[in-house]
Amino acid sequence: MGYHAFPLLDDFSGPSGRTALNRGSMTPETRAWREGLAALAACRRTASSVGALTPAAAAAERLILTAHFARWIDGLPALDEARATFADATPESDPLPAVVITTSPGGIAVVDELLSGGGPLVARLQPRVVATTEVDYRAWCIQKPDSAHRLHLNHWSWIKMRVPRQRHAEFAPHALGPGAEYWLHRTGTAGAGRGDDRSAGLWTFDGRQAVLIDPRVDESRVRPPRS
Repeated sequence: MGYHAFPLLDDFSGPSGRTALNRGSMTPETRAWREGLAALAACRRTASSVGALTPAAAAAERLILTAHFARWIDGLPALDEARATFADATPESDPLPAVVITTSPGGIAVVDELLSGGGPLVARLQPRVVATTEVDYRAWCIQKPDSAHRLHLNHWSWIKMRVPRQRHAEFAPHALGPGAEYWLHRTGTAGAGRGDDRSAGLWTFDGRQAVLIDPRVDESRVRPPRS
C-alpha cells in the first residue's frame, strides 16, 4: 500500500506548520529519546509473540488494525500541524516529535508493513516512529519521563479481547450470539494538543470474524494510558 497521493508535510500553509517544518527534523534531545526507546523495544521484541490468539482471531485483529493505521497515516499532516500549534504554546517542545505507536505484537507487524510501503509521507514519518507495546513504552517512560510530551506524541491502537463480564450490561442493546464475545478497539492520541483524542469501538467476534456494532462507545470512566 503506497501513500504517494498524500500531501507532503512541507505543504502546510499555516504559521504553526512552517514553524515545525523549517527545521525538518527532530532535535538531538528528541532523537536520543526516540533511539533509546527503539533500542529497548528491539531487545524485547524478540521475546514478543501474538500469544494465544487463534489464527482466526489473529486475522481479525490484523484486519481491524490495518484499516485503522492506514486511516491514521492518512491524517498525519493535520496531526503534525496540530502538534506544531501545541509546540508553539509549550516551552521546549519539539514541533516534530518522536511518534510512539503503542499496540499489540500483531499491530507492530502491521505498522512495520505499512511503513515499508514507500511514498514521501511515509519516508518523512519513518525516522520518527517507534512501534512498541504499552508495557515497553511505560518502562521507557519510567527511565526517561516525558509526561508533558515535549519530545514525543503517543498514538495507541489495540484490541481488548477479554472484556470483563461486569461491563456486558453496558452493551445489552448488542446481544451476543452463541459463542461470540465482545471486543473493544481502543485508540487515541496524546501530545498533539487539539489533535488529541480518545475513543473505543465495540466489536463482536464469533470465532471466525469480527463485526463492528458500535463505532464509538463511552469509556469516560476508564483510565487512559499513562505516558
